[in-house]
Amino acid sequence: MAASATRRIVETDRVAVAFSGGLDSTALLHVATRSGARVLALHVHHGLQPQADDWVVHCERVAAEFGACFASTRLTGAPARGDSIEAWARSGRHQALHDMATAAGADLLLLAHHRQDQAETFVLQAMRGAGVAGLAAMPRMHWRDGLCWARPWLDQPRARILAYAEQHGLRWIEDPSNADARLARNRLRQTLWPAFPGGEAGLAQAARWAQQAAALAAEVAKQDLAGLAPGERLDLPALTRLSPARASNALRAWLSRHTQAPASLVARLLEEWRPGSPAMWPAPGGELHAYRDGLFWFDGAVEAPPASLVDLSRPGLHPQPGWRGGWLVEAAPIGIAPARLVCLTQRARASADQFQRAPTSVPRSLKKACQEAGLPPWRRGGPLLLDGEGRLIAVAGLGVDARAFADQDEPQLSLRWLEDSALLQSEGAARNPA
Repeated sequence: MAASATRRIVETDRVAVAFSGGLDSTALLHVATRSGARVLALHVHHGLQPQADDWVVHCERVAAEFGACFASTRLTGAPARGDSIEAWARSGRHQALHDMATAAGADLLLLAHHRQDQAETFVLQAMRGAGVAGLAAMPRMHWRDGLCWARPWLDQPRARILAYAEQHGLRWIEDPSNADARLARNRLRQTLWPAFPGGEAGLAQAARWAQQAAALAAEVAKQDLAGLAPGERLDLPALTRLSPARASNALRAWLSRHTQAPASLVARLLEEWRPGSPAMWPAPGGELHAYRDGLFWFDGAVEAPPASLVDLSRPGLHPQPGWRGGWLVEAAPIGIAPARLVCLTQRARASADQFQRAPTSVPRSLKKACQEAGLPPWRRGGPLLLDGEGRLIAVAGLGVDARAFADQDEPQLSLRWLEDSALLQSEGAARNPA
């Protein structure tokens, strides 16, 4: 799914509003512009309705009347055969809104979803058999890719929004597709609310309870995984010693670091794994491997990048995209002198490489060292770091070679390899400290 260039270049704004031109977003844009904030109205042309070109003109005119800047994007492409039009449009719309907001320098995007939207989302998710994460429906606020998506009216009934719009004489678009009974949400609106006019508030409350349950499950999973998976390996025997519900919760959380795993995969893994037995389960985007009673994620990549020079003499995260991970450099009481880390060669493993685990141990072949450390076969390819004289400094998954440790009276840095998922978590923690 791609989007064409924006209709015009806009000045930098701090607050963006997703503006379809309908009742809800028109009222939200009106309120936002009356707040005194610098506001940017963002419109997405889906190319699905013959009136869509006229809607762009209408939205640009209304934004100007309200005193907001305006940008619009037209989606390109079309749903694949058999795909949901709603899902295609939603995915493209979200990407287009993100791209326009960030291009304009906004870090807050307001959406006009209200209580009825939340209740409908809860019902649709329930009919799909969703767990608490799905039943939690839409969050009031969340950060994604550097942009805060906020729904300030999620507890407001639509009737109140309509009353506001009529009070201020606002004009809005009526999308004829809202009456199309082929679309699941429209069928729900046409049947559920007439039959249960008071059900909206109860269903929205159920979604709030589900949000609390999902938050609690995430907290428990975080606590469990701190002991079960401090690194890339998930301890399967320890996982199965948890209660079934808690084990399933922790496994789902661990899998979410790597893939969008279906519920059936979680159930199969818990049922099929046997202590001491290697096993493999295909998953979206890769494979899950049970090895030495640990569960590992493998994305299928086997070709190592060519050797390169890297500078790891400064603390921080140093991503190495070709290797699907990166080095975390930190100050440490025992480590390597920064001067030795200025110009390192990073390369794949070679047959003659040896690694020394501790000052009192002897160098072993890298294969033996990996086996002793329980590093699975698909994690043994590197990268390795060597200094300017060709001496081994560190190996991904094994750590620093003991022969590289600095004298105690020198400033020292530690090196630790993080796989992509762990690297992203560390980057997120650095951007959003507690």
